[in-house]
Amino acid sequence: MTNPSLHLLCPHCDATNRMPRARLNEGAKCGKCKRTLFVGQVLALTHANFHPHIAKSDIPVVVDFWAPWCGPCKMMAPLFEQAAAQLEPEVRLAKLNTEAEQGIANEFGIRSIPTLIIFKNGQEIARQSGAMDLSNLVRWVRNHMA
Repeated sequence: MTNPSLHLLCPHCDATNRMPRARLNEGAKCGKCKRTLFVGQVLALTHANFHPHIAKSDIPVVVDFWAPWCGPCKMMAPLFEQAAAQLEPEVRLAKLNTEAEQGIANEFGIRSIPTLIIFKNGQEIARQSGAMDLSNLVRWVRNHMA
């Protein structure tokens, strides 16, 4: 049986929130900062919040490992934002700047960018290198959630 409650991290203050799974689509708000938990936007991760969001969230987190100088990363960024609007609240989309966070990039063996990794319960469940269009990106994520 699936756990009826979920732990979700706030994209604004990083606080852990617990909520019933059945109420995931009801505009949940953070118990600490009172802001909306799902905003349909990509969450920017840093050294300070990367591991908590990956390990403590009960919904899958898709991380785009990117760099500001990367042409394909720049081309895919608006599509990744659109995917966030389509996939939340079942999946959280986030990005990590590999130039600013080289230690995390090394930890996950990022050798080319963009690289997307889907994490579930703190574990990597899928990886894809290279830019994707919106339909392939959404399909790839949903296929790994099935």
